[in-house]
Amino acid sequence: MVQLHVKRGDESQFLLETTCSISMEDLTQQVTRIYNSRLKVQRICSAPNEKMKEVLKKTVEEAKAQISKKQVQANVCVNMEMVKDALDQLRGAVMIVYPMGLPPHDPIRMEFEDKEDLSGTHAGLEVIEESEAQLWWAAKELKRTNKLSDFVGKNEKTKIIVKIQKKGQGAPSREPVISNEEQKQMMLYYHRKQEELKKLEENDDDSYLNSEWADSHALKRQFHGVKDIKWGPR
Repeated sequence: MVQLHVKRGDESQFLLETTCSISMEDLTQQVTRIYNSRLKVQRICSAPNEKMKEVLKKTVEEAKAQISKKQVQANVCVNMEMVKDALDQLRGAVMIVYPMGLPPHDPIRMEFEDKEDLSGTHAGLEVIEESEAQLWWAAKELKRTNKLSDFVGKNEKTKIIVKIQKKGQGAPSREPVISNEEQKQMMLYYHRKQEELKKLEENDDDSYLNSEWADSHALKRQFHGVKDIKWGPR
């Protein structure tokens, strides 16, 4: 299965498993529905009134965990069934609190019935209509008239980062060559190296030749996890 890491801008949204043979039309719709449905779960979880909060607390926590962006870090793929399950859990909890049903214009009821009015709200800006959705990868628009394999080949073990956005916004920003964490490690490494060299200059000591800081390959070995390997007998 091909694994997609779906982002909006630079922010991770969810992981999705698919196949190379899927049409981009179907994939774009699938990604957009999961993206928008996750937003719906988040809106419902933030809307309960005081009476509902206590009963819904556990259900809200479970539903939010299912569609959480932290699932990306845990390498857990999300699909539409998982999002629907989260919505069903919330719907069941609301029925316990209001067995006779919510008032017609209650925002949570309107969310469940897909009648929510988000015009003029920040939440409305986050939603992407399926007809307006575009997927991008490596600064290329994944056009709906193609198949995914036309862009990434036929290797089902491929992992790519795709970005979802609205039509007319142009190409999204490129992914950084190195991650923020890698950049921090490099900065820390060079800072420590400079400090070590300063001390050696102050001491005017030739022993620095045996220091790991004098080894130009030390940083490369550190990133590859082969630091401090001993080749001789111990």
